[in-house]
Amino acid sequence: MAISDEPETVATALNHSSLRRRPTAAGLFNSPETTTDSSGDDLAKDSGSDDSISSDAANSQPQQKQDTDFSVLKFAYRPSVPAHRKVKESPLSSDTIFRQSHAGLFNLCIVVLVAVNSRLIIENLMKYGWLIKSGFWFSSKSLRDWPLFMCCLSLVVFPFAAFIVEKLAQQKCIPEPVVVVLHIIITSASLFYPVLVILRCDSAFLSGVTLMLFACVVWLKLVSYAHTNYDMRALTKSVEKGEALPDTLNMDYPYNVSFKSLAYFLVAPTLCYQPSYPRTPYIRKGWLFRQLVKLIIFTGVMGFIIEQYINPIVQNSQHPLKGNLLYAIERVLKLSVPNLYVWLCMFYCFFHLWLNILAELLRFGDREFYQDWWNAKTVEDYWRMWNMPVHKWMIRHLYFPCLRHGIPKAVALLIAFLVSALFHELCIAVPCHIFKLWAFGGIMFQVPLVFITNYLQNKFRNSMVGNMIFWFIFSILGQPMCVLLYYHDLMNRKGKLG
Repeated sequence: MAISDEPETVATALNHSSLRRRPTAAGLFNSPETTTDSSGDDLAKDSGSDDSISSDAANSQPQQKQDTDFSVLKFAYRPSVPAHRKVKESPLSSDTIFRQSHAGLFNLCIVVLVAVNSRLIIENLMKYGWLIKSGFWFSSKSLRDWPLFMCCLSLVVFPFAAFIVEKLAQQKCIPEPVVVVLHIIITSASLFYPVLVILRCDSAFLSGVTLMLFACVVWLKLVSYAHTNYDMRALTKSVEKGEALPDTLNMDYPYNVSFKSLAYFLVAPTLCYQPSYPRTPYIRKGWLFRQLVKLIIFTGVMGFIIEQYINPIVQNSQHPLKGNLLYAIERVLKLSVPNLYVWLCMFYCFFHLWLNILAELLRFGDREFYQDWWNAKTVEDYWRMWNMPVHKWMIRHLYFPCLRHGIPKAVALLIAFLVSALFHELCIAVPCHIFKLWAFGGIMFQVPLVFITNYLQNKFRNSMVGNMIFWFIFSILGQPMCVLLYYHDLMNRKGKLG
């Protein structure tokens, strides 16, 4: 190895072979670091007594390096030197596969993925042509959804009403029970009002989903706003009475109802209210522009996959719970790959690009909008890591309050999934005008999977079995099945109405 790497050094060392001494037998098995030249040893011994010899030793350092390199080549790799010294595992064995970097294999997967999908895109275009319609982004039919747009704009009335209630509560104009009742009315109205508008209007599915998502976000923010102020009022009263607060409880900000704080909270990329947030010093304009370009590109990729792949597959399918079972399985598996691409693009566009863009514009500091959910070993880990804003809201305003009221952990977990299932059903069923509880059942089905994957993780330590179950159930089977179920139920509804 060294001969091919440094041929000039070896040749130079061979020309000065008369300066070397024959090594002892013990020196044959020494490491290259301990193999030294005799002239170098003599110079080192006499360096403290003679300055002229020290100067000669300094001038002869390049020669010593060449002699050492030759010694390495001549004696360190002899046949009698042991080649096997330790017990080692193969890099792909189960004990070591997750202890090393797989950057090269990751690059290979990207190359193969690009090559395979490029071929499929070309084949699809040659077979079916360009299926994306000119009115994909906007058409005259979109004007029919103006009631939904007006409803979306009018939702700001409910946060303003909540602010008035909190201001009256701060001034002690209304008692605490009245405050609670008023907040219940305001939050309920902010959710049911968009539902009624969507059900009364024959709007597009995408417009209905957008309005419902926006209404759910407003509802979650209003609950956090009311719950946080309620707790701060209680703590303030305890302090005024002279009660000692535990050391674990730290009030970083005083109780103060400010419209500016509420306005910032409404547009900030968080669902948990607090009077102040960590802020960045300035806005990075160049970085912001790059994220906007990425958002446009990946949104276009999502639209291309939906129009060119998912729509034809769904339109040429049958109801998955009716007809031939093998045909239904084939449709689900064929739909799973483009559906997975769209879902990953959606996650990247919303949780990484859009929330970071919004945070940059508002100089919002805490940008942990997700964790490495793709490495989740259990279903519980996935739901805890993939959507951090909702997770923080759940544990702050639902899970831990249940525990403080004496509810067992398993029941509190079930309540959290129940609330999540209700909101998933609202966001899909209401725009479809169909209430078959497919989304609700899909979320509640995660509860037994939580216990199953937790059991497998405890039984097989450091195993990725739970991660494989998560990817298969959630991405390969669950989402494509829900898409087919809702599509055919929606088509059947339109057929009956027509």
